[in-house]
Amino acid sequence: MKFGKRLKQQIEETFPTWRDQFLCYKELKKLIKLISSALPIAAEPTKYGKAEAEFVYMLNNEIDKFNAFFMEQEEDFIIRHKELQQRIKRVMDKWSSNGSRTEYNDEMAKIRKDVVDFHGEMVLLENYSNINFT
Repeated sequence: MKFGKRLKQQIEETFPTWRDQFLCYKELKKLIKLISSALPIAAEPTKYGKAEAEFVYMLNNEIDKFNAFFMEQEEDFIIRHKELQQRIKRVMDKWSSNGSRTEYNDEMAKIRKDVVDFHGEMVLLENYSNINFT
């Protein structure tokens, strides 16, 4: 599968709010084509230099965008992980003192679902990171 199709598939399978955070592949590819078409023309070095500078500028902006987004998500995941740990502790403390078994099972089932959702989001972030790195 070509990279552009793989990227498009990955974007479609992720959260809608993350879609703007992926690589602007088409724009970068256009600039590469412009650079490669300008390369053989030695009479116009400024056209090549301008296209190359624009590509490097855009690529650096994309890298900054990935990094900022990843760090933001990482911070959010750290907070959510701590919240899940605290919820588990509260349920364990409450149940050990005087809670009912049914309440305990219900609360733990909710927490397990949230842990599974959390794990899924972490996998999506890992995929996001891998595809943008590629």
